[in-house]
Amino acid sequence: MSKQDISYQARRDILDAALVDIPFDGWTSTVLQTAAAACKLPQGAEELYFPGGPLELIEFWSTECDQHVRTELAKLDLAAMRIRDKVTAGVLARFYAIGPHDEAARRALARTALPDGLSLSPKILWASADTIWRAIGDRSTDINYYTKRTTLSAVISTSLLAWLGDSDPNKEKARQFLDARIENVMQFEKAKFKVKKRMEALPDPAVLLGKLRYGGRKRRG
Repeated sequence: MSKQDISYQARRDILDAALVDIPFDGWTSTVLQTAAAACKLPQGAEELYFPGGPLELIEFWSTECDQHVRTELAKLDLAAMRIRDKVTAGVLARFYAIGPHDEAARRALARTALPDGLSLSPKILWASADTIWRAIGDRSTDINYYTKRTTLSAVISTSLLAWLGDSDPNKEKARQFLDARIENVMQFEKAKFKVKKRMEALPDPAVLLGKLRYGGRKRRG
C-alpha cells in the first residue's frame, strides 16, 4: 500500500470515527482528536491528516459523498435518460450518500455558517454541482458551464434543507420539493435556449451598421 493510500485510509477512518460523536458534540477539534485516538493513531495525528481542522474534515466528507455520486451514476444507463432524470438521480445520490448521518449534516451546515467557514459552503456546493454535471456527461465550456453549476448549487442547497427536515424515512416531501426545483431548472434552461435561438436569428449588428452608414447601397471601389 502506497503512502497516499495509507493517508487516505487514515483520513477515512478518522471521519468514520468522528461521525459517531458529531451528532452530539458537533464538528469540533475535540471530536477530531477523539476520533484519531479511537483509530489508534499517534497523538497529534489529527493535525497531520487534517491540518485544516474540523472544516477540512467537513470538506473531506463532502468529497467522499461526491465520489459516491460518481459511483452511483456510473451504474445507470444515462444515455437512455432525460436530462431532468439524470440531474435528479445525481442530487438524490448526493443526499443518500449522507446515509444515517442527517444530524451530522445539519451540524455541518451550522458549522460552515460561522465566520471562518463561510467560504467553504459555496465551495462544497459548487463541487457537488460540478460532480453531477460532469458525471451525466456535460461538456459545456462557455457561459453554460457556469450557469448550470450555479443553478444546480442553489437546487442542492435548498433541497438539502428540505431533505434534512423530512423525518419520513422515504423522504417523500423532500423528493417532491426536489422535483419542483429541478422543474424550475429545466424551465430556465428552456428559456435560455429560446433566447439563444432568437439571438441567432437576429441580423448581424455589423451589417446593420454598415447599411445605416452607406444607406443600404453598395460601396463603390
